[in-house]
Amino acid sequence: MQVVYNTKGIGDVFIITLKKTEENVETKSYGDVTKVQDKETKDVVAYNIFNASKYLNLQEGLPIQIDSELVKRFEKIFQQNGLEDTLEQVDVSPKFVIGKVSQVEKHPEADKLNICQVDVGEEELQIVCGAKNVSESQKVVVAKVGAFMPDGMAIEASELRGVASSGMICSAKELNLDDPTQQEGIFVLSDDAEVGQPFAFEVSS
Repeated sequence: MQVVYNTKGIGDVFIITLKKTEENVETKSYGDVTKVQDKETKDVVAYNIFNASKYLNLQEGLPIQIDSELVKRFEKIFQQNGLEDTLEQVDVSPKFVIGKVSQVEKHPEADKLNICQVDVGEEELQIVCGAKNVSESQKVVVAKVGAFMPDGMAIEASELRGVASSGMICSAKELNLDDPTQQEGIFVLSDDAEVGQPFAFEVSS
């Protein structure tokens, strides 16, 4: 599930994308909510919430952490507009989490890449990273597989020069954070950051 809010690019609209699809879709409006379905399968692929600021005070341009509370708030907006749909199947596990780099080694096939082992609490992820400043013991922000970056890029499992990579160690710029102290490379957190906890981007009501 991807959630996007960008008033400069698309106006005061909250776009909730559930799955990728071709352009063969149909729409039905319920007040401020438009439901988008695949014409053939009738699967719901997206919802658009217009006049979004009337319902939520949103931090524009930042990744939005999907959790059960936000899903309930979406469902409440649906109900306020006469739509009884639910989002029961949405994956609400955190996609932006705090990790600790436990090991760094050079990529055997690429001088500018490193193979990092990153502890994210319940598991350790192997992530290929090209940042010059990555090193062991750093606390970092990890975008796990399934995350969507502020620019809309989806994080997927991949291979870089033959080495598997599951996620991304993020820079402040990639997270769209204004941090003048860290202009280049990955965003390094303080030592007291708790491994495995969500790196949340607040959406206030």
